[in-house]
Amino acid sequence: MSANASRMQAIQQISNRKPVAIEKTDFLGEIWAEDVFNLARMEWALSKTAFKAIKNTVHTGEPLDAATADVVAAAMKEWAVAKGAKFFSHIFYPMTNITAEKHDGFIITNSDGAAITEFTGSLLIKGEPDGSSFPNGSLRMTNAARGYTAWDPTSPAYIMQTDNGATLMIPSVFMSWTGEALDKKIPLLRSNRAMNKSAQEVLSLMGETEIATLNSSCGAEQEYFLVDTHFANSRPDLLLAGRTLFGAAPAKGQEFDDHYFGAIPARVQVFMQDFEDQLYKLGIPAKTHHNEVAPGQFEIAPYFESANVAADHQQLMMTLMKSTAKKHGFMCLLHEKPFAGVNGSGKHVNWSVGNATQGNLLDPGSTPHENLLFLLFCGAVIRGVHLYGPLLRAVIASASNDHRLGANEAPPAILSVYLGDQLEKVFTDIKDGKITETAKGGEMDLGLSQILNFERDPGDRNRTSPFAFTGNRFEFRAVGSSQSVSGPLVAMNTMLADSLSWIAGKLEVEFGNGASKAEAVVTVLQELMNEHGNVVFGGDGYSAEWHEAAVKERGLKNIPTTADALPALREESVIKLFESTGVLSPVELESRFNVYAEQYVLSIEVEAKLVIDMAKTLIYPAAIEYLSTLSKTSADLSAMGVKLDNTTATTVAEHANAMMAAVAKLSAALAQHDFETTEEHMQFCANTLRSLMDEVRSHADVLETEVADELWSLPKYQEMLFIK
Repeated sequence: MSANASRMQAIQQISNRKPVAIEKTDFLGEIWAEDVFNLARMEWALSKTAFKAIKNTVHTGEPLDAATADVVAAAMKEWAVAKGAKFFSHIFYPMTNITAEKHDGFIITNSDGAAITEFTGSLLIKGEPDGSSFPNGSLRMTNAARGYTAWDPTSPAYIMQTDNGATLMIPSVFMSWTGEALDKKIPLLRSNRAMNKSAQEVLSLMGETEIATLNSSCGAEQEYFLVDTHFANSRPDLLLAGRTLFGAAPAKGQEFDDHYFGAIPARVQVFMQDFEDQLYKLGIPAKTHHNEVAPGQFEIAPYFESANVAADHQQLMMTLMKSTAKKHGFMCLLHEKPFAGVNGSGKHVNWSVGNATQGNLLDPGSTPHENLLFLLFCGAVIRGVHLYGPLLRAVIASASNDHRLGANEAPPAILSVYLGDQLEKVFTDIKDGKITETAKGGEMDLGLSQILNFERDPGDRNRTSPFAFTGNRFEFRAVGSSQSVSGPLVAMNTMLADSLSWIAGKLEVEFGNGASKAEAVVTVLQELMNEHGNVVFGGDGYSAEWHEAAVKERGLKNIPTTADALPALREESVIKLFESTGVLSPVELESRFNVYAEQYVLSIEVEAKLVIDMAKTLIYPAAIEYLSTLSKTSADLSAMGVKLDNTTATTVAEHANAMMAAVAKLSAALAQHDFETTEEHMQFCANTLRSLMDEVRSHADVLETEVADELWSLPKYQEMLFIK
């Protein structure tokens, strides 16, 4: 049987496959949040006193007493059991970018041996998984195993329905026995608290009297690839690394721009419908879906939610995306660059701050030059990005995202802020000590009577900016598709808290000197722009000119790799930022450096081992078999007096030998372990291992284009990207 028999069989099976049949979709109003124990359901299930208490906790973060927790637990259990749940789980978010869960039964037995169900407030409030076997960055020793989960009342519990039954899932925080945060939720909640405190100071100074608790919001645009499982299961690199470590470019890629926003393939449309119905039942407001730039690439975007709930929903969404894709015969790839030469996948995090009384404080309104609160909060963001750009780069750093950042499909690894023409002029005027009226976008008139005219936005969008203002929020575009949104949200909330505290201090001085509100705001923001305005850039972020000017003229940092980025977590200014705001202690911050550095090293080492294995056991044998065939054919023809051109054989032999020589160098490099520091080890991975892996691939990809197709066992790009 030829080596590509499995490929041909996969193509045939995929071509003959019909979309998975799913039940008729119910009306949105009938399925929305039906599996969520939200406030609406609590109001129906709880006493007025208990509901008032839990509602106050959700909206303001006020403590919840143990008696109310008992009442909530009882109602939650009755609701879950009625929906078929026999187990409950504290679901938490360790430093792995994925979720973790420990399932416990509601069951207990009484003295008669009968089985009954029980779920008390103490069981709701506290769980105890192993605390040492999760990433902890040396916060815990192996023998110190105790860790706790604790219920987060501000994120609603829900029922996870699977073919094997229903489980009550309780969003929770995760901490060590000594009280350090071992997860991504605790820092997020702390960062929101810090931001609220600083924002309240600024709003009070500006004369606001009714100020509701402030919260950050998040809407994350999730990009992903779908590859048929028949192909994916034949690719060891996709199974273990999430990306293709080998693969020659197909004759056609994305250069025709015909996939972007094109008609969604029928089978993918069925997957999306099934997936989104599950999201709606869990109260996740999926808003948009479409084809993305690369063939085989798609996007889903939910509507805005409070940052904490949005982060939980984003983790749940990634879990459901993978399981639902599997049901439909796909593998869902969340890697930032699963295929070389085509668009990678990001997770654009749209972020804003606001409350019930002042509204969205990053909404400029129709006259931004008169909106003093907006100017202050927007200025605070500018200052934060300038001061903590390396931190923002560090929180989106990973081995996978390094493949994407800086390429022509993603923002460069230089953190700058795009404001748009209108706002950039406002802040330029402020830098000059004045506020002038802002220009309007004008009317869009195509000269076609059947097309209604409309008011165009006052500024264009800039897809090359890593941190762009997009109307009433900032879009952090450099976040990777596989990453938790919590890290970026923590960094943004914390830098905003720091900047707002700085602004509050400056405003106090100005008001003490008798300045009016407008005078004080202009004076404070003028100082801010003089010190931090270099981070504002509205041009082409991909251009070589910007890369040079950003570093040499503006003093910004170009941070290309994770090895370069993660040391920012050890900088004194970053340690002070997190400690002063109460978001992360120095020990907790150091643990995150250790965890993410280890994950970076391990990711690249796993890929290096796969490169060696696949080159030696799949690619080299195919090349040798082809050479053997060519040699025999050439000998047979030569005996007949026919001379065969041996150019192909020479090319295959040269690249097979060169590939194996590179494999030998990579194997030797992988055996090196005498590194004095973690930073040195990361740099070795970034510069030595990665370059040797690329060297092996360069020869392997040539062999793919030369070796007979019937001998090539790995599914090719043109099959994985285009056959659905």
